[in-house]
Amino acid sequence: MDAAEDAYGQAIRDYYEGGEERFEIIERDDGFVAPSSGPATYFSEYDEWGADEQTALGHLQGSVLDVGCGAGRHALYAQRQGHDVTGIDISPGAVTVSRDRGVERVEQCDVAAVDEAFDSGTFETVLMLGVNFGLVGTAKTAPDVLGALATVTTDDGRIMAQSRDPHDTNDPYHREYHAFNRERGRLPGALRMRTRYKTYATPWFDYLLVSPSEMDDVLDTTVWTRTETWQGEGGLYTAMLEKH
Repeated sequence: MDAAEDAYGQAIRDYYEGGEERFEIIERDDGFVAPSSGPATYFSEYDEWGADEQTALGHLQGSVLDVGCGAGRHALYAQRQGHDVTGIDISPGAVTVSRDRGVERVEQCDVAAVDEAFDSGTFETVLMLGVNFGLVGTAKTAPDVLGALATVTTDDGRIMAQSRDPHDTNDPYHREYHAFNRERGRLPGALRMRTRYKTYATPWFDYLLVSPSEMDDVLDTTVWTRTETWQGEGGLYTAMLEKH
């Protein structure tokens, strides 16, 4: 990702350097446009996180890979708990901010390429918090992404995967989009989107929201199984995935 495409990272950098919260604009492929929740979320502390994330973080073990680390909030927490942590993010701006905030190891890396960036069996815990299970992309790409994560984790490795149940909404725009997805053979919560900020715009990318049962379907052809689930608010939940 080059600098002109890093809308997300630039919003984080501006907030970190100046403290002024400006919002990214989320654009979906059906024409729906809305502001993001804002960069302050990426700097929030443990006491501000949902009960599902807090509970999941009580199950950290060994070396940790924080996928889509953003401004480093979860990586910094895991470091303070004494874990050896590596953060990855595709955004160069996010990588810079995470490093400046004290994440000891952080690299610009696509989660789909982790098996090329790290040795087999490097990590014992993978964090996909901040709804970052969505980074598996689509139901079709998910097995490859989850396979790459299986390669870089130990035999007893685990993933803490947060998602949002897309069906937990009464918003007609979202429900219409779910129907639009079904018509084209996609899961209801399969987002095709891009973000804009000032003069920056990301390329279009896929991001997947799933219910717990849909997560199980996505995991079906992988080595991962959902073994624990902790509910949050507003359709959020975090699942522990373990190898079978």
